[in-house]
Amino acid sequence: MKIQPVNTANKTPNFKGIYNNKALLKGLEGISDHGTSFVAGVSLLSSLFLRPFAISKTPSVNNENKKYAGVNSIASGLVKFAAVEAVALPIEAAVKNIDKNPEKFLNKETINNLKEEGKNLLESKNYKFITQVLKLGGNFLTAIPKSMITIALIPVIMDKIINNKKENEKKPVIKNDYPEVFQPFFKGKNINFEGNFTNKTSKLLGNVLNNKKVQSFAEKFSSNNEDIARNISMATDILLSASFLVQTKKSKKIEEERKNPLIFNNLFSTAITLTCGAFIDNVIKKGGEKTLKKFTEINKNDPKLSKYTEGINILRPTLIFAGLYYGVLPVISTFLAEKTDKFTKEKA
Repeated sequence: MKIQPVNTANKTPNFKGIYNNKALLKGLEGISDHGTSFVAGVSLLSSLFLRPFAISKTPSVNNENKKYAGVNSIASGLVKFAAVEAVALPIEAAVKNIDKNPEKFLNKETINNLKEEGKNLLESKNYKFITQVLKLGGNFLTAIPKSMITIALIPVIMDKIINNKKENEKKPVIKNDYPEVFQPFFKGKNINFEGNFTNKTSKLLGNVLNNKKVQSFAEKFSSNNEDIARNISMATDILLSASFLVQTKKSKKIEEERKNPLIFNNLFSTAITLTCGAFIDNVIKKGGEKTLKKFTEINKNDPKLSKYTEGINILRPTLIFAGLYYGVLPVISTFLAEKTDKFTKEKA
């Protein structure tokens, strides 16, 4: 019996390597839905471990200045994460609620205005632009409160943890799976934002989407949707640095001789991160155009493709800026801050 060859000309293999890996796609979808939380999580881990380690290895820097810079990193990391999540989690849940049932929270005119021909609402660039601004905006909105709390925490941590380290070592160690300050939030039932609170938040955000000025703004700027995560991150860093400078100068609990090194360190870190980070992100984005095109082609029939590409556009700049800000630049900025402080003292 003659076996007929199987015609595979019109069949597409189900497996395309990493391009349609289920874990990768699920991760990218999660990053898209929880962009601010992802950025905050990366920042937290980097500020707790990577940045203090880099600072500790900086040569020719006063040890006390190293301690203050390291404590600043730890304090700012904890504050950023707590503040951002307090705002971000309800917003992310509310936007996801709108995604599931837009007719409930948006009027027909808004849906028609935001929806593109041949695409559903979630894939339309104007809708994606507005919702990403809302989700990622939590970081920006909390910038000033974060810097104020960070400055307040620096002397507390220096006093309670660094300076009293020996005394604390004598006390019995109480093992916890998570810090005591966070225990009330994690004991018992898991946090969720389902229900009446989420619906109210969704209605509030729905009113933002229904606003014609917001729709016009999206129409004007949504062409740069792929850079929105990077642009909001850069704007947040600028606001944070400006607020940090003012709050540091005002602080009565930080030693005067430690203020300028802290300020110079922060300014150098921010300036170099923004300049180099944007350049590297553009280079990597341009170099990865073919890869992204292949990824899009392989997953073109997946209804969540727009989520995956959003996830990529959040993931890429987040890792680049985190690597620069927390890993590479602390050594440079701490060294430059030390030299700048000495130079200004000599000229005074």
